[in-house]
Amino acid sequence: MTLSPLFSSHQLGAHSLPNRIVMAPMTRSRTTQPGDIPNAMMAEYYAQRASAGLIISEATQISPQGKGYSFTPGIYSQAQINGWQQVTDAVHRAGGRIFLQLWHVGRMSHKVFHNGEPPVAPSALAPDAEVWIAEGEYAGEMVTCPTPRALSEDDIKAVIEDYRQAAINAKDAGFDGVEIHAANGYLIDQFLRSTSNQRTDQYGGNMTNRLRFLKEVIDTVAGVIGADHVGVRLAPYITARGMDCPYVIETILTAAEYLNTAGIGYLHLSEADWDDAPQIPDGFRTALRETFNGTIIVAGRYDKPRAEAILENEHADLVAFGRPFIANPDLPDRLARNIPLADFDANSLFGGGISGYSTYPTADING
Repeated sequence: MTLSPLFSSHQLGAHSLPNRIVMAPMTRSRTTQPGDIPNAMMAEYYAQRASAGLIISEATQISPQGKGYSFTPGIYSQAQINGWQQVTDAVHRAGGRIFLQLWHVGRMSHKVFHNGEPPVAPSALAPDAEVWIAEGEYAGEMVTCPTPRALSEDDIKAVIEDYRQAAINAKDAGFDGVEIHAANGYLIDQFLRSTSNQRTDQYGGNMTNRLRFLKEVIDTVAGVIGADHVGVRLAPYITARGMDCPYVIETILTAAEYLNTAGIGYLHLSEADWDDAPQIPDGFRTALRETFNGTIIVAGRYDKPRAEAILENEHADLVAFGRPFIANPDLPDRLARNIPLADFDANSLFGGGISGYSTYPTADING
C-alpha cells in the first residue's frame, strides 16, 4: 500500500479513525422544501464518502434565526432530526463516523429569511458580503446583507439555549459529535473580532468579553454531549466580510487555551483557499500546538503532498479535504493508490438533484 502518514490511524476521543483524511463541511443546498429537511439523497451522498476518517457535515442552522442561505439544512425541527437520522444511519452502515456542524450565521443573512426582520449580530454593523437567495423577489440572486439588529443580553442567552438544544438534537439524530462553527465571519466569529463586535457590555470591548460568547456556547454544548464529542472551527487568517481585526491572532490563541482546558475533542483551522491567499505562518502553527493539546484539523486547498508535509511536521493531526471529495467519493482510496482525481461540475455545486451530487463514480481500480 503506502507509508503516507495520511493512512495511519488516529484516536479522536472514543473514535478510532482509520485514516487522517477528513471530509470538510461543504454547503450543497440539497434539502427538501419546505422546512430545510435532510433527505435520502443526502444520506446516499454522505454514505458514499464514509471511507473518510471523519465526515464533518455541511453547516446546519441551529434555529430559524441562524439561517442565511437558501436550502441549507436545520437541526431544530423533528422533521429535520428524522432526516438527519437517515444520514447518520447510512454513514454508520458504511463504516463511517460523522459530526454535525452547528451554525448560526448572525449578520450573514437577509430579511427574506426572517419574515422581513433584519438578521442579528453582536453589533448593528453590516458586513461587506452577499448571500444567495433562491426564492421570492430575489430568486437566483446574490444579495447584499443589510445592517443587522444588535442582540440584547437576553437574546444572547436564547441563542446559547438554541445551541444546547441543537446539540441534543444532533445526538438524537445519531451523530458521533458536533462541530461548533466559529469561523468565516459567522455569529461566533463576529463576537470574537473588534471590527464586528463594538458592544460595551460583558460581551464586548476587551478580549475577555469578546471571548465570552464562545466560551458559554462551548460550556453549554459540552455539558449536554461531553467535551470530547465537540470540535470547534476557527479562522484566524481569514479577513473577508469585514472581519480584519488587528487582535484576532491573540484572540484565537487565547481561545485555544480555553478550548484546551475545556477538553474539547478537536480544533479545526479554516484556512484561506483562494489564489494568492495569505499563508498561515509556522510561528502561529507552533504556538497553537503548544497551546492546544488535542487533535488539530486543518482545511484549505490541501493536496496530498501538502497534507503529508503538515502531518509529518506535526502542525496538524488530520487534514480536511473539501472540493476533492465532491467528484471523488472514494478520495482516500484514490490518494492511497495515486489515482488521478476527477473534476467536479461547478454548475451543480449548489441546489438541484442527484446530478453532480451523488452521481460521481468511484475509480476503476482494476482498470
